Amino acid sequence: MLNYLIRFSLKNRVLVIALALLVLLLGIRTASTLPVEVLPDMTKPTVTVLTEAPGLAPEEVEILVTRPLENALLGIGGLDRLRSNSDVGLSLVFVEFGWGTDIYKARQLVQERLQAVKFTARATSGMTPVSSLMGEILLVGLRSKDGSIAPMDLRTYAELNVARRLQSIPGVAEVLAIGGGVKQVHVEPDPLRMQAEGVTLEELEKAVTLSAGNATSGYLQSGPREIMVRNLAMTADPADIAASAVRHAGDRIITIGDVATVTFGVASMRGDAGISFENDKQETAGVILSIDKAPGFDTLKLTAAIEKAIVELRPSLPPGVEVGILFRQGDFIEHAIGNLKEAIRDGAIMVTIVLFLFLLNLRTTFITLTAIPLSFAITLITFKWFGVSVNSMTLGGIAVAIGMVVDDAIVDVENVFRRLRENAALAHPHPRLAVIAKASGEVRNSILYATILIILVFLPLLGLSGVEGKLFAPIAIATIISMIASFVVSLTAIPVLCSFLLKPKEGHDHKDGPITRVMKWLLENTLLRF
Repeated sequence: MLNYLIRFSLKNRVLVIALALLVLLLGIRTASTLPVEVLPDMTKPTVTVLTEAPGLAPEEVEILVTRPLENALLGIGGLDRLRSNSDVGLSLVFVEFGWGTDIYKARQLVQERLQAVKFTARATSGMTPVSSLMGEILLVGLRSKDGSIAPMDLRTYAELNVARRLQSIPGVAEVLAIGGGVKQVHVEPDPLRMQAEGVTLEELEKAVTLSAGNATSGYLQSGPREIMVRNLAMTADPADIAASAVRHAGDRIITIGDVATVTFGVASMRGDAGISFENDKQETAGVILSIDKAPGFDTLKLTAAIEKAIVELRPSLPPGVEVGILFRQGDFIEHAIGNLKEAIRDGAIMVTIVLFLFLLNLRTTFITLTAIPLSFAITLITFKWFGVSVNSMTLGGIAVAIGMVVDDAIVDVENVFRRLRENAALAHPHPRLAVIAKASGEVRNSILYATILIILVFLPLLGLSGVEGKLFAPIAIATIISMIASFVVSLTAIPVLCSFLLKPKEGHDHKDGPITRVMKWLLENTLLRF
């Protein structure tokens, strides 16, 4: 079978070269289009149900919110684990499904169960956007350099302007604002003034509720037309709210401002955000935007689109406000790609030096080095066909395989080159293609056995389950595919390239290089004597 593959390649040399060039082009195209992640997705398909229940303590949230949700979600098809967390006014339920479950089908199943849940407390429930454990790709910070803008106003600006602009970019799953404080209108009752005016807390609460809302009052008939009658009272101005009526006391109107103080304030905070850009000696208060990406999008391309949007937003920022990147997941990916480039470069340099020193022929070096891009092009194309993600682990597997990838080509090229020189020294040389086929056939078994042994070393990694399997299996997959690709290249493209480039002069005695002669002399006079 292997001899037939070698002879077929030598018989159809133009076809093999054309296929090799096509594979290289497809590999380059695939390398530029495949999404690259920092790590494999180690998160099981998980649907997160977030429920807000203002005013409830953790014990009440657990009893009134979390338990009804858990009871409704138990028994969903494909459910693997159900976790929950009850906090002050907040409930989080994590519905984990088995590996391979379609996340959108899982969300549909959860949504159907949520519709049947009836809370005894005032609560609003919903599902968070689809994301993953490594979904947070950027942290963007905003701060007022001179302190002219209050943190709560900066938070409002960030949510209404910056976050919306970033959310509109395809691939951004969610933009969360951290720090600054949520701006609110606070009505602080004065018990003494309320007692003096005879206003109850219920009356004040009702007046505040009605002070900032629109209302409709039916329609007016105007011939064939209907004109809607509306009362426009929507406002967020504390002065307007303070001027709203609470009740009438004879001819006098008691307003909210008569019995309470109306001001802007922030919601209860359980944390804040500190920002420190490069060359800053200390942190300053500000707002951080956490940007999560949706699954299936290229982290580097999405990061570039977000950074471009931030640059476009800078001229429209309020005076004194600056924005910058605090965390960038793409840096880890770029470092991994840089490490792979360095490994390929260093490997190519070492192969070039060693081959030239031992064979004193640049053509053999060129033929051997072609195995690296061809093998990796086949690997990337295979990744795309089977939906394998490219991440720092798969890139690490490719980097590990560099030395083993060129090994197959080195063994084949060296033996072919030696046999061709021996054939050229004969009085009646044999046909070159027959010599190349025979020389490649002589080493095919050793190359095959070496490839199988290396594959067997990495096979146990594919048997790992859970998070360990998701983390280490890509290394094994990348290495195994690269080794198989290298083996195929050594039996097809390498003999064909040898037939085109290696042409020792006939009728000459071709001697080994100085280093090879010295090593042979040492071998004959030391080890072989024993």
